Amino acid sequence: MTDFVLAPSILSADFARLGQECEDVLNSGSRFIHFDVMDNHYVPNLTIGPLVCEALRKHGITAPIDVHLMVSPVDRIVGDFADAGATYITFHPEASDHVDRTLQLIQSAGCKSGLVFNPATPLSYLEYVMDKVDMILLMSVNPGFGGQSFIPATLDKLRQARKIIDDSGLDIRLEIDGGVKVDNIAEIAAAGADTFVSGSGIFGGRNEADANKYDTITRQMLDQLASVG
Repeated sequence: MTDFVLAPSILSADFARLGQECEDVLNSGSRFIHFDVMDNHYVPNLTIGPLVCEALRKHGITAPIDVHLMVSPVDRIVGDFADAGATYITFHPEASDHVDRTLQLIQSAGCKSGLVFNPATPLSYLEYVMDKVDMILLMSVNPGFGGQSFIPATLDKLRQARKIIDDSGLDIRLEIDGGVKVDNIAEIAAAGADTFVSGSGIFGGRNEADANKYDTITRQMLDQLASVG
């Protein structure tokens, strides 16, 4: 059975109570915290940096923190996030002058490394670096803003990425980010994804009637994933 992982994106969380928000989604059944880093340069928005990652660790968050760097250049900030407690660090190959070197830099800092592919970015960047990749993240929206709708063409790209991973025989997670909701997560899983970033899909699904306000939405997503097997 596939090891499915929900990774709520804190971009959609209540930042005034971020530590508690992370605790709540993890207690509801999510297993990763997804951390979107935007620099107002590579993408037209500005979000959070390593100090927030460090603050979550100091708050007591022990789950894997999955840092998605939407920044350029990449290498300068890798060490800062490694020191701040990142588990995974993924980046866009277009934002690195030397993709192989950046992957090595992440792993040498003690983190798991990964590449992120925008909707129009080809998977060919993987050809010579598969041995240095722990995660492949496919964007199913264009990066830079939360709350966008899923781009259906990403399903074919997921199938291609899944075949590349399976043919390699390597232990690589296949993550999807953008527009993941209860009503499409099963179809996305069937196309090959095993790790699911959801921002508004989870944080927007608060149910104040639950003892833990994310129980209902998380349970619905996990039930959908269980139907895929």
